[in-house]
Amino acid sequence: MSMQQVIMPSPIGNITIQSTSKGISYVGFYPVEIMQTEEVNEHTLTPILICISELNEYFNGDRTAFSVPLDTKGTDFQKQVWRALMNVEFGASKSYQDIALAINNPKAVRAVGAANGKNPISIIVPCHRIIGANGKLTGYAGGLSRKEWLLRHEGIL
Repeated sequence: MSMQQVIMPSPIGNITIQSTSKGISYVGFYPVEIMQTEEVNEHTLTPILICISELNEYFNGDRTAFSVPLDTKGTDFQKQVWRALMNVEFGASKSYQDIALAINNPKAVRAVGAANGKNPISIIVPCHRIIGANGKLTGYAGGLSRKEWLLRHEGIL
């Protein structure tokens, strides 16, 4: 399977975007080593081009939801948590407990936190919208300063 990678500048630093021919597989703040196994062509670059466009619209304040196709890799539980994160709307925040309840597994709060931390598609799968039950900012793979910026950008803080 072909995998492509680009680095996109943004208001919160460079963003690494990776894509397979099926969709976006990684959006994050740290480069990840990949092996390219197929020639780059219009079909393999389409998800990345859509992602760049949608992220630019988001940062410009013109987009509140994403439609770019995704190709996530993770356990079934992680994917269930990530789908629940996609339901946390722009301008809203939830707690780990809220997500555990949303997936009908109220005792899985810590596991939800771990799955949230393994989210490979930052911003688009909005793990930054998950805060502590006490309203405090909790960890974020991109760093708390980026999380705070994203929450302020969305009007949450």
